[in-house]
Amino acid sequence: MALPPPDPQFVLRGTGAAVHTLRFSCGGQEPDVPLLFSGSENGFIHVWNLRTHRVDTTLDGHGRKSVYCVETMGSKDRLLSQGRDQRICLWDLAEGRTSVTDSVFMENVGFCRCSLLKVTQERWLMAMAAKALEEVQVLELPSKTSVCTLKPEVGAKLGMPMCLKLWQLSCGSQPLLLAGYEDGSVVLWNLSTGKVLSQLVCHQEPVMSLDFDSEKAKGISGSSEKVLSIWSLNEQQNLQVYKTHKLVNTGISDITIRPDKKILATAGWDHRIRIFGWKKLKPLAVLDYHTATIHCVSFSDHKNPSERLLAAGSKDHRISIWSIYTQT
Repeated sequence: MALPPPDPQFVLRGTGAAVHTLRFSCGGQEPDVPLLFSGSENGFIHVWNLRTHRVDTTLDGHGRKSVYCVETMGSKDRLLSQGRDQRICLWDLAEGRTSVTDSVFMENVGFCRCSLLKVTQERWLMAMAAKALEEVQVLELPSKTSVCTLKPEVGAKLGMPMCLKLWQLSCGSQPLLLAGYEDGSVVLWNLSTGKVLSQLVCHQEPVMSLDFDSEKAKGISGSSEKVLSIWSLNEQQNLQVYKTHKLVNTGISDITIRPDKKILATAGWDHRIRIFGWKKLKPLAVLDYHTATIHCVSFSDHKNPSERLLAAGSKDHRISIWSIYTQT
């Protein structure tokens, strides 16, 4: 008989609003305190101390407009956040500071989260939805210089970009972008030429979330349908459907593959977190705690596998923290 799924290890309450994004920072050296950053619909970013399970700091930089993306930039003192105020803010949190040091105004009004890629120690690429509805803009940070604007060919009818993932095979290799669009397509872009390398229709509905494993050249996407689509990238840089997995209920808000590429988690509109083995997409667990849509899932970056955590943020104002499949 299968074991019943576990309860959350603990639950974080006190955001006062739906939680739209989560980002761990736990990989530091002792005595660094492991942290979790959460972005909420009320415009606040909460910095949670995972030892005390309480908020250490509350950041307010988005004019009380929903925060739907938070990323750390190399350390827990450098933060990037994106909000419905059409701003992407860069934060410096060193020595107790809580200040926005710079910001990028986005002319796009959609919900597409930006994507970050570290290129060198001090240089990052950031992809974000552009002013023209179907376009994606790539900037270099911290200089905010434009690298390229990715425009679909005339008549392509992809619709708006819904989710983005910058990646590169190895440090120094050519950065590429995977983008999921409103028409259900996933497109692979070459940033240096600004051209499409490959396009694959994965869903009948807009692609809500995707993640990609560059080591296995394999990715996964979810939409408002009952289907997870797994696709691969061959040597010729062509995307092809690898397999699909039918879900019980419709709607996936977020998908994330754990850094060790062993398991993945999905955030469901049906209030449930689903865990799958990444190799064969074998269903491993259904975590049922929340009472409303789950907007985001995130795995911790602990160096020690036994300390690894999974966090889920929900419309029910709560963040559940789980310890599952932590053995190597």
